[in-house]
Amino acid sequence: MAHAQPPIPVTARSRGPLAGRVRVPGDKSISHRSLIFGLLAIGETRISGLLEGEDVMRTADAARALGAIVHHDRPGSWRIRGVGVGGLREPGGVLDFGNAGTGSRLMMGVCGAHPITTVFDGDASLRKRPMRRILDPLELMGTTIVAQEEGGRVPLTLRGPKEAVPITYRTPVTSAQIKSAVLLAGLAAPGETTVIETEATRDHTEKMLTHFGADVSVSPDGAHGRRIMLKGQPELQAAPIVVPADPSSAAFPLVAALIVPGSDILIESVMTNPLRSGLLTTLREMGADISVESEANEGGEAVATLRVRAGALKGVTVPPERAPSMIDEYPVLAVAASFAAGTTRMRGLQELRVKESDRLAAVEAGLKAAGVICAIEGDDLIVEGRGGEVAGGGLVATHLDHRIAMSFLVMGLATRQPMTVDDGAMIATSFPSFVALMNGLGGDIA
Repeated sequence: MAHAQPPIPVTARSRGPLAGRVRVPGDKSISHRSLIFGLLAIGETRISGLLEGEDVMRTADAARALGAIVHHDRPGSWRIRGVGVGGLREPGGVLDFGNAGTGSRLMMGVCGAHPITTVFDGDASLRKRPMRRILDPLELMGTTIVAQEEGGRVPLTLRGPKEAVPITYRTPVTSAQIKSAVLLAGLAAPGETTVIETEATRDHTEKMLTHFGADVSVSPDGAHGRRIMLKGQPELQAAPIVVPADPSSAAFPLVAALIVPGSDILIESVMTNPLRSGLLTTLREMGADISVESEANEGGEAVATLRVRAGALKGVTVPPERAPSMIDEYPVLAVAASFAAGTTRMRGLQELRVKESDRLAAVEAGLKAAGVICAIEGDDLIVEGRGGEVAGGGLVATHLDHRIAMSFLVMGLATRQPMTVDDGAMIATSFPSFVALMNGLGGDIA
């Protein structure tokens, strides 16, 4: 397991309007999946725009350990020669995923359905995160949980069956990671594996299955849900991937430009997949000045260049069914809500309690440190906005959570007094260039 690094406090202060044109790093969800599908395909997959944060690099390391040949040609440009479905090599050591919840859970689906034994571990934060939700369907497919920590946490050891059993599985909570793990396991099973979700979640796995040649069909199920059916044991063929800019990373300069008076910025090639764009929908409901300058398609995903200008925001109620399309953006939305006029109520945020930290409690504590009136009622977060005036001056405990750190540094660019986070080291897991990019727009983060 990686050694704990000493904390690196980081402070953001107000320095005037933000201006300029930026492209944020590649999408983290698609970057993880690109490497996983490259591993499971026959031939050489070329990837451009890959996010080179620590989380994704752990997935690249795991792909190598499982038999793939992985080349890094230049920044963002990678080649991976896969072993095919059924061709995984048993790794010689522990698969250490560091802080990567997505990488570890998806790879559990891959490994758990192959006849190999794998040991999964991670850092102190990952060791607290629940994995039982992934292990339950894998056990139904024939995976043996050889060893696990209390509550199904890492470090844990999986032994896959000689041949995985196809299942029909209704996800107990709204989670793209559960869905994706079951579908990735289903690749190794004969017959048809079906996942039913009550609320539609991000669909990158389904799109990538099709892109690599799998037979997958998606149909509506109920009011908001979907039924995904996959024919198992396909021969996936290598296919090129262009990774679009990550909307979850774009959220930080976007909200900063909305709350720092006089700001006017352009953010290039942001993925606008409707199952990932709940933040844009919500901010526009709040009155945000966000316009589309140009639109294109990258790697099967819709992308757009967004122009964002500062202006007055108003409080809104965010419905619970929107949570899957913006689950990672609630911390920075809470920052925007602090600068809005009136009350913002974000409903149905129970999934935030099992992220890198209890993100719901961490956001509430951070807002209070900045002098914002807020409360948690059940699974709702309520923020009382002051219409643009936020005191700041607080120290925020990040709990090793990169999104908490970046959200409150964005806040510090617009508060009267600077905001400090207790540790910014883990920002590198998802957005290594964050500080340089924000300062390049005119921010003051040190």
